[in-house]
Amino acid sequence: MAKNYPWARPQLYVLHRRYQNTPAQQIAEQLGFSRERVYSKAFALGLSKNAAYYDRPAADRRRPGTHIGGATRFKPGHATWNKGIKWDSGGRSHTTRFKPGQRSPNWMPIGTLRINGEGYLDRKVADTRITQRNWTAVHRLVWIEHHGAVPRGHLVVFRPGHHTTELPLITVDKLELLTRRQLMERNTYHNYPKPIARLIQLRGAVNRQIHKRELARPCQIK
Repeated sequence: MAKNYPWARPQLYVLHRRYQNTPAQQIAEQLGFSRERVYSKAFALGLSKNAAYYDRPAADRRRPGTHIGGATRFKPGHATWNKGIKWDSGGRSHTTRFKPGQRSPNWMPIGTLRINGEGYLDRKVADTRITQRNWTAVHRLVWIEHHGAVPRGHLVVFRPGHHTTELPLITVDKLELLTRRQLMERNTYHNYPKPIARLIQLRGAVNRQIHKRELARPCQIK
């Protein structure tokens, strides 16, 4: 069974029935999941091992009160062997290193325009190490210039039929402020022509049937 399959009812039954007294590795092997996935699902469901399980010598490393790796941890005040040593790999590696103040080849100055992956025109407004903060959609900047900050939970969008990536054509009269709910309602399939809306419904019905059959695959329960 593929690791990314959702949990089916038979598998959840096995987990609920066996988790308290059975090592997670055994459950994982029975279900075809990884041990980490068994632990994660058990945690999400609020399952835990019972006291009798931890009293056994074979209990796994998650026994309460144990300090995993405690014997090999650095102690307070420990000095590493390479403290104060300046590392130099030698050879020609120094010729290809970034020099102080050097910028990457794809760096662009503030004010640069680009079209992002969603088809909107962006402007670079900052030069931080966080790309998401460096770029802002031009239509959002136009709105802010005329109306101030965008309220929380709202989005600036183009009015229907006015989307463009040409800078001179992005004007405030072509924009509007919507809540996320309003935008969702605008984009719902009910707004499409009836034949297209029907196709979207049929596709969803087919996907649900496929998903239902995947969940119904037999699972061996011991």
